[in-house]
Amino acid sequence: MTARSHIPRPTEHAAIRAACRSARPLPPIPALMAALLEANERRDREGVQLCAHRVVRASEPEVGE
Repeated sequence: MTARSHIPRPTEHAAIRAACRSARPLPPIPALMAALLEANERRDREGVQLCAHRVVRASEPEVGE
C-alpha cells in the first residue's frame, strides 16, 4: 500500500466564510420583487424570506459607505 498525503477538504463553515468574503452582484430590484411576489403567491415562506432579504440587501448601501 502506498502512503497517501492528507488532502485538506474545506468544511461547510469554511466554504460559507469564503463565499461571504467574495462580492457577488445581486439581481436588479424589479427581478427580486417579481420573485418575491411569485413566492408569496405560491405560499413559499422560505422563498418569501430569502427574496425579502435580498431586496433589502440590494436596495441599501453597504455599511460604512
